[in-house]
Amino acid sequence: MAAPSPSCDIAIVGGGLAGGLAALALAAKRPDLDVRLIEPGPIGGNHIWSFFDGDIAEKNRWLVAPLVAHYWHGYDVRFPHHARTLRMGYKSITGEALAAAVAAALPAERIHAEQALQLAPGHLLFARGGRLDARHVIDARGAGNLSALTCGWQKFVGQALTVKGGHGLAHPVVMDARVAQLDGYRFVYLLPFDEETVFVEDTYYSDSPDLDADLIRERIGAYAAWRGWEVTGVAREETGVLPVVIAGDFAALWPASDRVGRIGARAGAFHATTGYSLPDAVRTAAALPDLVDGPGLGTKLRARAARGWRRQRFYRLLDAMLFRAAEPAERVRIFERFYRLPPKLIARFYAGQSTRGDKLRILAGKPPVPVGRALAAIRKLDWK
Repeated sequence: MAAPSPSCDIAIVGGGLAGGLAALALAAKRPDLDVRLIEPGPIGGNHIWSFFDGDIAEKNRWLVAPLVAHYWHGYDVRFPHHARTLRMGYKSITGEALAAAVAAALPAERIHAEQALQLAPGHLLFARGGRLDARHVIDARGAGNLSALTCGWQKFVGQALTVKGGHGLAHPVVMDARVAQLDGYRFVYLLPFDEETVFVEDTYYSDSPDLDADLIRERIGAYAAWRGWEVTGVAREETGVLPVVIAGDFAALWPASDRVGRIGARAGAFHATTGYSLPDAVRTAAALPDLVDGPGLGTKLRARAARGWRRQRFYRLLDAMLFRAAEPAERVRIFERFYRLPPKLIARFYAGQSTRGDKLRILAGKPPVPVGRALAAIRKLDWK
């Protein structure tokens, strides 16, 4: 293998979802560019990312279509007083599929299994020593410092269980909230990968980011027993803590003086209520082949992220009501009410594209939280 050149056109630091998709988009649309991916661990990590068909514009679906490992034509939600099947396409991709696609798209010498120590607009330094010059450097290293934000947290442990004799699920259950409401709003998320394999994720909308993985593993086991499943093995496990943004200052999250480009969670580019970044990651990756021409990529990406931040105001308002107006054990009522709304409204919500009419519909009627506390939460919201 030839030694990599000490300079390139684009250096993407971070091989998670945002960085991996960016590398794939640039490799596909700009084969004239020398694109490098810097990631010390396995590209994609040990993750499963799922999304609704409506999350991604049709013009951008080419980017994720080869990565889809599982597809279902609908999904269920189950609450104490409401159950529903929504006929909406739902897909999952895996970290392994992302890693394989990146390895096929980029020559091996352009993938650096190293830790980046310091980033600047035109170069980066490796932790082991050495430097890589680049026309553009893009920081895709995950959420980073969130001290500029006021957050609740969506945290989870997920396990792929092997169930003897089958689990009996035909399609995903995005929320099964018929469980004890512990540590905030709790629900179980189910993905049936095949007749005997089901991914079970125990999830919490919690005031704290603290994650007791052993305790949640026990709860997954108890849930499986409640379903009558005889579990014979665990094929994979993942954990996560995602920010649910209540308020914050974008200028503090990404100061204008920082001219290194950012994408993904590092840029604040995720849904404020769900914490999910896949729709934004796809949109940004699909735009990159045109954005990289000319100088000032960091400025362009910051302006793009700032526009996205402003569009998330409504979702931050909802988060303030969820975490500041609702008692933790009562948060389930908010989600149960939401899932009585029209399917197209729900789809636009998850895609971060709620219309003015959607917003009025979500807020209309008797709220499932005390009105006084809801108004107080809204008044205290930082609208930056």
